[in-house]
Amino acid sequence: DFTRAKPVDDAAFTQFKKLYDYAPAPLRASVDAVDETDRYWRMERVTFDATYGNQRVTAYLFVPRGAVPPYQTVVYFPSGIAFSEKSSRRLEMWYLSPLIRSGRAVLYPVLWGTYERREKLSGNAAEKHRLLTVREIQDLRRSMDYLDTRADIDQRKLAFLGFSAGAIVAPIALAVESRFQAAILAVGGLSVNPGPPEADPLNFASRARTPVLMMNGLLDSGFPLETSVRPLLNLLGAPRADKKLALLETGHAMVGFPATTRESLAWLDRYLGPVRSPR
Repeated sequence: DFTRAKPVDDAAFTQFKKLYDYAPAPLRASVDAVDETDRYWRMERVTFDATYGNQRVTAYLFVPRGAVPPYQTVVYFPSGIAFSEKSSRRLEMWYLSPLIRSGRAVLYPVLWGTYERREKLSGNAAEKHRLLTVREIQDLRRSMDYLDTRADIDQRKLAFLGFSAGAIVAPIALAVESRFQAAILAVGGLSVNPGPPEADPLNFASRARTPVLMMNGLLDSGFPLETSVRPLLNLLGAPRADKKLALLETGHAMVGFPATTRESLAWLDRYLGPVRSPR
């Protein structure tokens, strides 16, 4: 029950936030492949330097057909399936396809720890959790750096979308990354397994001031409405008028519901502005 949970003070948060920063460095970005087969979008597989080691981040950019650039863009943080799926050839598209068809671009980064970018780690559970969280957030921010280099992307109209695991970690991403103008969290909430304090979304939520739509299932036993979902909604730092909770008669697997598309598109229209529908 997170109704009485309290985040850390400002001094501790300042120290936590530094973990997710990184020194500016060249991206050395490249477009490695282009797929033109889909009738609704062009997919570009791009790579760029990570902030750590000698690693490269892979990301998939879906560019809508028929829309007029510069494009509004949604950056996607996937569910826990991405942490067990072996290859990014099988991407989660159930939430993304309607957004692209609406005339918006979507960037789908292959974050450290997901798909083919999994590595065996040493250390205790807290150390592993911290490293995973820091690197996936840095990859997300580095993906934003990549979007900054694209003339066909509108850097003033960027949104975050997280599903399940992506929605759980969203408060951290939104608290340390200021370039998002809107956020959508699908089936997220405060988790009973948050990791160490510096990687606990509870300690970041009140510092996340991005307008946010939460979509949750009334029957989701993993994130109970009154003890997990509403406490997160109340903690999030956006003004009350810029926070919305949309509830559906479903459990955690909230995919394929027309209401999720309606709510998501309405939220993006509200905070990024409407786009001309592709022909």
